[in-house]
Amino acid sequence: MKLQFQMGARRTVRGVDQGRFLLNADDLVTHAVVVGMTGSGKTGLITVLVEEALRSKIPVLLLDVKGDLANLKLAFPSFDAAHIAPWVEAARGDEDNVADAPLVAAAAAERKKQLIASGISEDALRQYCESTHVRVITPGSDGGEPLHLLSALERRSKRWDHDINGARSTLEASVSMLLRLMGRDPDPAQSRAHALLTTIAERRHREKKPADLGSLVPDVFTPPFAEIGVLPVDTYMSEKSRMDLAADLNTLIASSSLARWRQGQDLDVGKWMAPVEHRTPGTIISVAHLQDEERALALGVVLEEALAWARSQPGTGKLKALIVFDEVYGFLPPHPHNPPTKRPMVALMKQARAFGVGCVVATQNPMDLDYRALSNAGTWLIGRLQTEPDRNRVIEGLGEKKKGPIDTIVQRLGPRWFLSRTAGSNELSLLQPRWAMSLLRGPMTGAELARLRGQ
Repeated sequence: MKLQFQMGARRTVRGVDQGRFLLNADDLVTHAVVVGMTGSGKTGLITVLVEEALRSKIPVLLLDVKGDLANLKLAFPSFDAAHIAPWVEAARGDEDNVADAPLVAAAAAERKKQLIASGISEDALRQYCESTHVRVITPGSDGGEPLHLLSALERRSKRWDHDINGARSTLEASVSMLLRLMGRDPDPAQSRAHALLTTIAERRHREKKPADLGSLVPDVFTPPFAEIGVLPVDTYMSEKSRMDLAADLNTLIASSSLARWRQGQDLDVGKWMAPVEHRTPGTIISVAHLQDEERALALGVVLEEALAWARSQPGTGKLKALIVFDEVYGFLPPHPHNPPTKRPMVALMKQARAFGVGCVVATQNPMDLDYRALSNAGTWLIGRLQTEPDRNRVIEGLGEKKKGPIDTIVQRLGPRWFLSRTAGSNELSLLQPRWAMSLLRGPMTGAELARLRGQ
C-alpha cells in the first residue's frame, strides 16, 4: 500500500474539483521544487508537506533562512484558544501589545473551522503532537539550541571507526569553514593550508587524540609526519608559511567571534534523524539571525554532514527522510557562483535518492537555481510567477520544449494555489494546500525561540 500525504484540495487545470490531493510519499525520493512569488503561499505549502511527512513517521531536516519554519513548534493538541493566545498578534495600536480576548477567540474559531474543513480533527491534532518532536537549532546563537559547527574537527566522531570517507568529508567542510573565518583560501583542492590542517586533524582522530584547535597549533609548527602526499613537509609548505598559519589560527582562537561557533551540541544529522522516545523528529536549522556570508558558511557545513549521513544509509526506493531548504536564493546559484552550500546540495539532489532521502527546495525566483538541481527534481509545485524569465526557467526545468498552457496558468494563479506535476506523471493539476496544523504567525525572533525552549 502506497504511503500518501494529504496535501489539500485538487482540481483539474480547467477548475473541476477532484477531491483530496494525495501526494505519493515515494515520489519525493526524486526530489521536489517549490516556486512562487512573494505571497503565493510557499511557506504554508512547505509546512503542510513537513507535517504530513512527520505524521507518516518520515524524519525531516529543515534549513530555515527566514525564520518562518520555526512555526512548526506552534502545533497544539486541541482547538483551545488558550494554546494560541500568546502567539496571536495584537491589533494595531494596542498599547500593551497583547492580543485582546475577542481577537484570540476569533483566531481560534477560524483555526478550528479551517482545520475541520481540511479533515483535521482535534484527535488528529493530539496524535500529531504526541507522535512528533520538533526542535529548533540556531548556530551562532542561543535563541534555539546552540550548535558546535566545528565539531567534526574538534570532537571525534564514531564515524572514524566505520566510515572513513564520510568522516573525512565532514572534516574537510569544518576545515574549510575554519579557513574562511581566518580569511584564507578554503578550497580543499587548492589550499595548502587546508591540506595541512586536514592531514593533522585526521591523524589525531585516527589515533584517538584530541583535535581541538589548541592542540593543532603545535602540530602546524612541527607536523608529526615527514610528508604531505609525496612531498616533504618543508617543500610542500615552508616553515615560515606554517608559522604564519599557526599565528593566524592562534589569533582566531583568541578572538571572541569564534566562541559562538564552538558552543552546543555536535553537528550530527544521524542523531537528528533518529526517533526521540518513539516520536518522529523534525529538526530546524534556523539561520535567520546570521549575516548572509555566515548563513552560507553554517549551512554549507550542515549540508556536508547531511550528505555524508545520506551516503551511509542502505539503498532503497522508498522515502526514508526529507531534507527541506526553504528560500534557497543565493545558496544554489547557477554557474559560475559557488557558495559553500552549492556542492553538497547538488550532490544530494544527484545521489541521495538512491538512499531514500528526498530533497525539497523552495524559492521565489527559479532563475536562482542551478540547472543541475532543477533537472534532478521529479515533483514540481509552482505558484504564481509574474516574470517571463522565471516562467521560462520552470518550463525548461520541467523538460518542456514549448510553453503550452503552463505559461498562462502560472501567470493567473491566485494565492495558495499551485500548479503541480509529480514524478512519473506528465499530468498537470491544481493544488490548494490544506490548513496547517501549526500556527503560521511569521518569522520567530530569538527571544521567542528562547521562550519556546522553556515550554
